[in-house]
Amino acid sequence: MKKKIMRRSLSAVAAGLMGALLVACGSASEPAEVSEITDSAQETPLAEQPADDSLEEDVKAIVDRGVIKVGVKNAVMGFGYEDPLTGEYTGLEIELAKALADKLGVDVEFTAVTAATRTELLDSGDIDCVLATFTITDERKESWDFTTPYYTDYVSVLVEDSKGIKTLDDLADATVGVSSGSTSAKALVKAMIEKGLISGDGFDEESFDPATWTDGIKFQQYDDYPTISTALSAGEVDAFCVDKSILAIYKTEGRSYIDAEFSPQNYGIATTKGSGLSKVAEELVSESFENGTIDKLISENGLD
Repeated sequence: MKKKIMRRSLSAVAAGLMGALLVACGSASEPAEVSEITDSAQETPLAEQPADDSLEEDVKAIVDRGVIKVGVKNAVMGFGYEDPLTGEYTGLEIELAKALADKLGVDVEFTAVTAATRTELLDSGDIDCVLATFTITDERKESWDFTTPYYTDYVSVLVEDSKGIKTLDDLADATVGVSSGSTSAKALVKAMIEKGLISGDGFDEESFDPATWTDGIKFQQYDDYPTISTALSAGEVDAFCVDKSILAIYKTEGRSYIDAEFSPQNYGIATTKGSGLSKVAEELVSESFENGTIDKLISENGLD
C-alpha cells in the first residue's frame, strides 16, 4: 500500500481549522512509498501535548510514534483526491485528517483505501482511522466506532446518454456497476422495491449480497470507481451507482444522472471500537461544527 508522511506546516484552510483546535498543520501528498516532505511554508511550533498519563493507551501509542495513519480516498473530488501531476491531496476529508493530526500534535500519513479495503486495514492496525466517504450504518456501528456525521450525501445512478436510461423505471433488467464493499447496490434495490418496480421477494437488508441478487436488476462489483467508469464506457454495465458526490467526477460529456436520489449517506470518521481515538475524533468533529470549519470546507470543496 502506498503511503507518504505529511509534515506539519501552516496552510490557509488548515489555519482556519485550528481556531478551536491546536496549532500546526500538515501539507497533503500522495500515498507513495513512505518518505518525508517539508513544505516551504514557515514551520509553526507544536502545541504542548497532554501529559502521557492523561492519554488512553492507543492515543499514547500514536503520540509516541509521532504519526497518525489515516485511510483516505485518492480519486474522489472534494473529499480525498490526489493530483496526478503534483501528488498533492485535497478535499474535505484530507483537511479533517490533518486537523486530527494537529489536535494530537503529530504528523499525518495517508494510505489510499477503497470501500473493499478500508475496514480490513483498520482492523489489522495498518491505519488508525478512516476518513474515506464511509457511510454510517447500524450494522457497521456494531464493528467500528463512528463520529457524528460530517457530511450527508445521497445515492444516485450515472448512465451513458446513448442508453436512454432516465429513471429508476428504465433500470429494469439492467446490469449496474458498484464498488465492492459498498452499500450502493442494496440502496438501489431498496429504492426500486419501494417504488414497486421489483417485488422484493427474498430481500433482506442484513443478508443482501449484490453478487447473488437477480430480481429485476443485476450487479457487477469492481475494486474501485475508475474501473466502474471504464466498464460503463465499454458497455460492460448499463449504469454506475454510488453516492452522488463520488459520481460527480465521472459525469463527463455524454453522461447524465437518472432522475432519482435516494438513501441518505451519512459520512463519519471510523475508528476501532471502544478506542481512545474514537473520543478524540468525535471532539474534532464537534468542535469543527461549532466553529464553522466544516461548513467552510464543504463550501470550499464545492460540496454544498
